[in-house]
Amino acid sequence: MCRLLIFGGTTEGRELAEYCSVKGIHADVSVATDYGAALLPANVSVLCGRLDAEQMKELMNTGYTAVVDATHPYAVEATENIRCACYETGVRYLRLLRKSSAVCGKTVRDTDELIEYLNNTDTAVLSTLGSKSLPELTRITNCRERLWVRVLPSDDILEQCRELGFDEEKVILEKGPFSVGRNVAHLRKSGAGIMLTKESGAAGGYPEKAEASRICGAELVTVVRPEEQGYSFDEIINIIEKELKR
Repeated sequence: MCRLLIFGGTTEGRELAEYCSVKGIHADVSVATDYGAALLPANVSVLCGRLDAEQMKELMNTGYTAVVDATHPYAVEATENIRCACYETGVRYLRLLRKSSAVCGKTVRDTDELIEYLNNTDTAVLSTLGSKSLPELTRITNCRERLWVRVLPSDDILEQCRELGFDEEKVILEKGPFSVGRNVAHLRKSGAGIMLTKESGAAGGYPEKAEASRICGAELVTVVRPEEQGYSFDEIINIIEKELKR
């Protein structure tokens, strides 16, 4: 019997879990947070909680046919841990890639390049990079005065913002997906001339951010996606149906 372990918490992970549910394919979905678990269908087996490399190996040794890594394109550490755990346990590893969108405006390769670029301006900034980027964003010159951040509504994240010295009045606590209108509202509320985002594709709301930036006359600055090898959603389905279910 085909038995899959999906590392998800993303749109792609949810869609693959839904497919497996409809097709009667046994699939367990591992997500790091309650928010990721809430995105999944009610009839899907969910394993909630962050796993280190050893815990991943222990889980994989319970009889899975293959592991599908459907984590976020920027979750580089998680992907590396999953890949290494698969190698050490001998379980087949499949990387599910997110579809790309056309990238607009200024692009940077990483956080260092982003900070360097921002520190050559004095423009107000709205970050939609998420809470993992908060420590690095403290390197922005006059960050307390210039920086607005949009993050998930969480007491822990709000406390992190306070501890890092961000102005609580400039923290937008909201959960997506965000329409063009909501992005416009946040840009206008912040008065930001620059919006920060990742190359998150349509699944991550990139087109809506790009359009909102155009409407508001704000510059969109995109941290481009790390290069990686893997499979599209349709290719993963084909592998499951033609190779793993045999």
